[in-house]
Amino acid sequence: MTTPMPTKRPPRQRLSFSLQNERFRALLWQIAVVGIAVLFIAWLWSNAVHNLSVRRISTGFAFLGREAGMPITDTWLAYSPKDTYLHAFMVGIVNTLRVAVIGIVLATILGTAVGIARLSSNWLLSRLAAIYVEALRDIPLLLQLLVWYVLMQGLPPARGAWKPIEGVFLSNRGLIVPAIPLDGGQFWVIGAAVLGFILFYLLRRRLIALQVQDGKARRIWPHGILLVIVLPALLSWVLGISWAVTFPELRGFNFVGGWSFAPEYFALLIALVTYTSAFIAEIVRSGIQAVPRGQWDAAVALGLRKSFVLRQIVLPQALRVIIPPMTSQYLNLTKNSSLAVAIGYQDIVSIANTTLNQTGQAIEAIALIMAVFLTISLGISLFMNWYNAHIALVER
Repeated sequence: MTTPMPTKRPPRQRLSFSLQNERFRALLWQIAVVGIAVLFIAWLWSNAVHNLSVRRISTGFAFLGREAGMPITDTWLAYSPKDTYLHAFMVGIVNTLRVAVIGIVLATILGTAVGIARLSSNWLLSRLAAIYVEALRDIPLLLQLLVWYVLMQGLPPARGAWKPIEGVFLSNRGLIVPAIPLDGGQFWVIGAAVLGFILFYLLRRRLIALQVQDGKARRIWPHGILLVIVLPALLSWVLGISWAVTFPELRGFNFVGGWSFAPEYFALLIALVTYTSAFIAEIVRSGIQAVPRGQWDAAVALGLRKSFVLRQIVLPQALRVIIPPMTSQYLNLTKNSSLAVAIGYQDIVSIANTTLNQTGQAIEAIALIMAVFLTISLGISLFMNWYNAHIALVER
């Protein structure tokens, strides 16, 4: 057995400080472009500071420590008008994330279902899915948002609220559903369930890899029951945690108890989910059609069910085509949530606008909005890029 000779890297070319050298000229051009951009930004900043000082408008973020004095009605965080502007901005960020995260999950589920329905052999189902996609994609999102908000305002009052199922009420006060009050101990149990799910996922991958190596089938579901259900239930029993459900009740002109989703939030969420799901449906449809037809034919020849083929064979391959454009739709949904200001939902944009009007700190307020959306968008992009690289085919 011969030992392969180590390969030598080619020697790096030394940078010659001469205009005849192509690398040196490219470096000069890059330095020049960056310098011009820095000078332009510095000129804009100095011009803005000069104009603000002439008009005796203070600059800086010291206003964040002052009392906000603005009411915020729909929030998951404890808030009062006596809190600071910084706390108000935190409430706005949480309200934006409420829309973005839940909207992304629901739009993905709905869009995937509609995209698969478009490929259905059932003529009526595929035509209805096509009408859904074409109608919602061609109507501006702002118009759809206003329509949903008007519909929410046209619902009956609390005393005549619709009751589709027990404990759920829909009125012009929004959607009210039963709730489980959460405290510190319950968060520990939820955290244990999440940790168990992660461990189960890792263990499942390990067991599948072992099955590929030796061909021995191993049961996976007992580990899932143990990690995701039994251990959190045991922790809940040891800590003596109660999981009592509180049902909403009508008292006077409003409901008490349960979780309440304001009509502004509910209208915004429905508009974003339905609008974005129409684009996701087309992405899912095209991704499935990008998988070679031979994959379907081979699976059907083996006697596999179509649902199993779609779930286990076609969709995993289609994800490599679906993920990149799906990332763009997630970013669009997050940025489109700023339209909440049109119907009075107090997200980060609405709270920043109120802060701007009260303090006159226009540059700072707009900079905070940009920083928040940039951070959220970069977080989504990083996660989706990681997932895309995780499922990518590895060349051998």
